[in-house]
Amino acid sequence: MSVIQHERIQVNGIELSVHIAGPEQGQPIWLLHGFPECWHSWREQIPALAAAGYRVFVPEMRGYGESSAPAGIADYDLLTLCADIQQAMNHFGHQPVVMVGHDWGAVVAWHLALLEPARVSRLITMSVPFAGRARRPVIEIMRELYADRFNYILYFQEPGVAERELDADIERTLRLFMQDQDVFLQKKPANATLLEGVSAPGTLPPWCAQADLDVYVKTFSKHGFRGPLNWYRNFERNWQRTECLAGQQVLQPTLFLIGDSDPVGVFEAHTLKRMPDTVPNLQQQVLANCGHWIQNEQAQRVNALMLAFLART
Repeated sequence: MSVIQHERIQVNGIELSVHIAGPEQGQPIWLLHGFPECWHSWREQIPALAAAGYRVFVPEMRGYGESSAPAGIADYDLLTLCADIQQAMNHFGHQPVVMVGHDWGAVVAWHLALLEPARVSRLITMSVPFAGRARRPVIEIMRELYADRFNYILYFQEPGVAERELDADIERTLRLFMQDQDVFLQKKPANATLLEGVSAPGTLPPWCAQADLDVYVKTFSKHGFRGPLNWYRNFERNWQRTECLAGQQVLQPTLFLIGDSDPVGVFEAHTLKRMPDTVPNLQQQVLANCGHWIQNEQAQRVNALMLAFLART
């Protein structure tokens, strides 16, 4: 792996931990991780992008690892998360940048593209598609659809509940997430817990060595799952605060990647169909035999698609 520098910067009322690699004069490219991940989720992309001449910036997002983890739920709304990265770009004097995001990092990346149309020149998102601001908060729709059956996002809503379960054995929790993505698609009663009935974890998948898992465990051992879960507790606030973005299109050249076995594809099937209307300059790739942890499960394929897209645009 390329030599990685580590900086802690003061932005938006918090300390943001940022890992940096690549030539100092290279074009900035930001890699935003999702849940339950960390900066190390981009371990296969950092050296490839640095070798291609990019200056790579990989933050530990608010609530994760060495970055601050404020106590309030409202401290994790979407525009606040975006402001962390906007102010970090200001700190480093960035213009223009390539923005890359996976999972929740993709949600932040999509909205940064809307908020920063001049500064975000190109966009690469993975797993979570975008079709604009919904007509009402998504959490309202989910409560109607899952009134009598389990849904992990609804389970995450009550403060203190999910974190007690997930924090009880952080390594076991992360092993289960890495090994069995169907944890998020279980069919069980609405009052169940996320890991209820899930078998004990076995061998790690080939893309996640024990040394890699150790980095994830260290990340979540710092603050636990409370901060990351608070991202999920702002759907209504996010909807309210993004009214100014209603109807806007993402106009930047965009590459979207998703695995054909990604559970998010099930949840977001309708959004995937509508996405070209909201993102007119869009290239999409579905990776075969690939689940949710796309940049790790098929790292070489993802790297090749990213570099080819960046070379063309």
